[in-house]
Amino acid sequence: MSRYLQIYLNDHLAGATLGVELAKRTLKENPDGELGEFLRWLGGRLAEDRRALLARIERPSLAKAGGAWLAEKLGRLKPNGHLTTYSPLSRLVELEGLKTGIEAKRSLWLSLGDAELVARSDEQLERLEPHRLAAARETFG
Repeated sequence: MSRYLQIYLNDHLAGATLGVELAKRTLKENPDGELGEFLRWLGGRLAEDRRALLARIERPSLAKAGGAWLAEKLGRLKPNGHLTTYSPLSRLVELEGLKTGIEAKRSLWLSLGDAELVARSDEQLERLEPHRLAAARETFG
C-alpha cells in the first residue's frame, strides 16, 4: 500500500473518530423522538463505517485519531447563544457537522471505488437532511 494512501486513510480515520463522538454527543442531548431514533441508527452506522475503514489501514495513527477525539471534546466549548446549556443552535451545528463528515466519508469511498459504502453514505445523508432542516427551522423560526 502506498505511503500516500496510508496518510489519506489515517486522515479519514481521524474524521471518522470525530464523527462517532459527535453522534454520541448529539444523541446524549437529543435522546427522544424521531431525532433520537435517527441518531441511534446513525451512530451505529458511523461506528460500522469506521471499522470498515480501520480494516483497510495497515498502521492506524493513534495520534491522529486521539487528536480528533480531543478536538470533538474541545468543540463543545464553542459559543452557542446560551451561557452554559445546550441550545437549538448547538443541535443545528452538530447536525451540519455530521453532514459534512458524511460527505467527506462519501468522497473517501468514491476515491477508493467502494460502491456499497458510497451507497451507505448516501442513505445516511438522505436520512439526516430532514432533521437538519427541522433544526434550522427551530433555530431561526
